[in-house]
Amino acid sequence: MDLRPSRLALALALGLLAIGLAVGASCLLGPQPISLQAAFDGVEPDRAILFGLRLPRALLAAVVGFALAGAGTALQALLRNPLAEPFTLGVSGGAALGGTIVLLAAAGLSAVSGPAGALLGAAPPVAAGAVIGAVLSTFLVFGLGRIGGRLVPEAALLVGIVFNAFVAGVITLLKMLAPPDQAARLLYWLMGAIGYESPTTLVVGAVLVLLSVGTLGLLSARLNLLTLGDEEAASLGVDVRRTRALVFFAASAATGAAVALAGMVGFVGLIVPHLVRRLVGPDHRLLLPASALFGAAFLVAADVLARLAFLPLGTEPPVGAVTAFLGGPFFLWLLRRQAREHDEAAA
Repeated sequence: MDLRPSRLALALALGLLAIGLAVGASCLLGPQPISLQAAFDGVEPDRAILFGLRLPRALLAAVVGFALAGAGTALQALLRNPLAEPFTLGVSGGAALGGTIVLLAAAGLSAVSGPAGALLGAAPPVAAGAVIGAVLSTFLVFGLGRIGGRLVPEAALLVGIVFNAFVAGVITLLKMLAPPDQAARLLYWLMGAIGYESPTTLVVGAVLVLLSVGTLGLLSARLNLLTLGDEEAASLGVDVRRTRALVFFAASAATGAAVALAGMVGFVGLIVPHLVRRLVGPDHRLLLPASALFGAAFLVAADVLARLAFLPLGTEPPVGAVTAFLGGPFFLWLLRRQAREHDEAAA
């Protein structure tokens, strides 16, 4: 499949432009009006609001959106199903469970040894727990989605939905064991909220996401072949088992990092790849990087919407609620369209 460098450059340029516009809107819009000129001149409170609050928050949303859209694109290729994404497949749920276990262990350890508990509850251990949870849940869902030795996309998707419900129940039980302050922190995290992480946490998360999505980008040519089916890909020289394992791990690492940074933000990996696919086509060498960039812009824009939507009421919903509000109907529309196309093909 021919990929012209000009098409790739144009897609990347448009994605970067979308990120720039979204980040600019995030920095300018909010309950407190600010002047960029005053902020760059060091005038307070403009400087503190821009560089201490809005810009780090926008960058965090961009990193999370980049990870979820990239992982969603890869998982859709593996399942050959546009309904697949980290949230619906239970990968986000597994990551949330892994991070929750680490946070609760840190709370228990704090009662015995405060410094050790604080160390375990820091961002890197929570991220490691989320990544491990995402990896294990991915292998569980895809393993149970195999029937007669073959991966059945519909079965894997159904297993992921059921696994999400199971994980939600387990996390609810675990929250009951946590102290009230820790339970409140867990609830806020699990709702999918873009908060204010330290620069070190943001940099570490961004590096992990870039490495994970970059790995998926390097595998994008093989993803094109995997969409043809395992047997066809193997006949064209693809090591299907090794490639699938690499994609599993990279997508799980990206999702785990995103969940560790912002909790369970759903449907980004569903909405963005589908819309970008209609613009750039199905070639994953172009689709995957473009989806990741537009995913970053999408989540920054969704966070701006969450910040402004209920401003007159003096409150702010988590961005996960906004993406669920957009993604739920979108998922049902895709499901309905897929059923209609199946019926037309069978007729």
